[in-house]
Amino acid sequence: MARIAGVNLPNDKRIEIGLRYIYGIGPTRAAEIIEKTGISADVRVKDLTEQEVAALRREVEEFVVEGDLRRRVFSSIQRLKDINA
Repeated sequence: MARIAGVNLPNDKRIEIGLRYIYGIGPTRAAEIIEKTGISADVRVKDLTEQEVAALRREVEEFVVEGDLRRRVFSSIQRLKDINA
């Protein structure tokens, strides 16, 4: 099971779908990441090599995802609540 950005990606899913399990990565960003790494979108997560997983990690690290994104969204919502917007 590949672990990227603190998320265990499901083994039985294609990598294009598996990346979407990471908060902040949707279909467009997943396709962009796959294109940059040169990995086929049809590869299953369980069939990824360590080098491919490392390449995916490097690409995902360029984006704000998971905990950092959740904190940003929460603080933005909190700020709007505080100013009664």
